[in-house]
Amino acid sequence: MKLQKYTLQHLLCITGMLFCFACTEEKQKEVVAAPAKATKNPFPFYKDIEVKPGLNFEIVSWGKGVDSIGGYQILMSDSIRNNYRSAAVDRKGIITDAWNMDLDNDGNPELYIQLLSKKNVSDLNVFEYAGGDFNKISFPSLSANQKKGYTGNDKFFIKNGDLFRTFPAKDAGDSSKTVTKTYQYKLSGNSFSTSEVNPEEENTKAKK
Repeated sequence: MKLQKYTLQHLLCITGMLFCFACTEEKQKEVVAAPAKATKNPFPFYKDIEVKPGLNFEIVSWGKGVDSIGGYQILMSDSIRNNYRSAAVDRKGIITDAWNMDLDNDGNPELYIQLLSKKNVSDLNVFEYAGGDFNKISFPSLSANQKKGYTGNDKFFIKNGDLFRTFPAKDAGDSSKTVTKTYQYKLSGNSFSTSEVNPEEENTKAKK
């Protein structure tokens, strides 16, 4: 009888130990958490442009699949007047930059969205915000004469409040040589005009 009694006690003790071990192991399993996966930024391009305190424009680009096809949205926030507007735009190209200007000095901000339409060809989408609406302004393509020797690699830049575009081009007299062409854009009545800037004029403007 004593042998049976001790055997039963041993069995109960072993069973208890196994139960405790199982509970401890289960708790350890619960503590282990899977490593967090890094989330990819869903927006290929985002920029917040402050025109003045309280007035901001946000440019958000999106699209799945081919990088050069998708859309973008312009979000206007006027926190002083509690006024908010947005505009959705289809895009063919990759947005590389965005900025604001008032090139025609009419008091209405213009938004310039720069896109890489091809591998090395840049273009601009221009919108003027006036009267609570986004008005698209057609940005002129290069004319046949302006495109002579054109090889892409455009660069847009602002100097003294003016908008310029520069790019390398093959010399008309010697195709083995490369010259730099620079054009200035002016805006009047929601229409752009273009004029070529000679190197001498460019140096003079830089000194002013």
